[in-house]
Amino acid sequence: MKLVVGLGNPGPRYAGTRHNVGFEVVDELARRWQIGMGAEKFHGWFGLGEYQSERVGLLKPTTYMNRSGQAVLAAGQFYKLELQDLMVVVDDHALPLGKLRIRKSGSSGGHNGLEDIVARLGSDEWCRLRIGIDEPVGDMKNYVLSGFAESEKPVIKASVCRAADAVECWVMQGPDQAMNKFNVGVED
Repeated sequence: MKLVVGLGNPGPRYAGTRHNVGFEVVDELARRWQIGMGAEKFHGWFGLGEYQSERVGLLKPTTYMNRSGQAVLAAGQFYKLELQDLMVVVDDHALPLGKLRIRKSGSSGGHNGLEDIVARLGSDEWCRLRIGIDEPVGDMKNYVLSGFAESEKPVIKASVCRAADAVECWVMQGPDQAMNKFNVGVED
């Protein structure tokens, strides 16, 4: 089984914010794969289904960003998940708007959600897909909790769809193929 976790903050107040692009990717995958996300399980909204005969779980933690690891750990332990079968989708202010970067491991890069997952799993040896939200303008907290400008919305919409394509590639072909195909133009 593969588990795809999109990071974000629950509730209407945070919908459409820069910090919630991970949620948007999971919503796109749920739509494509026809997986219902109504189950409240593992400290989040969870759905289980298949993609091309591969069993997949989708998770949007409701613990708020800084405690995302609580949900990831609960789901991982329940399904006895191997770390290589975990993909976390997250925003990244160090990447240009809409750019994608997939890595098989690595530090949190200062992202509180990733940091909590690393701490709770005791490892950083799992895949993450970062989506660029651009450099902050002003205070970081206010920036990541703000919405996208009208001019940015088409870019983000396209990158959410491309990120969903990248996750599908990862599920079927593995991280190396996904990195080769979707890390184009992004330095590591």
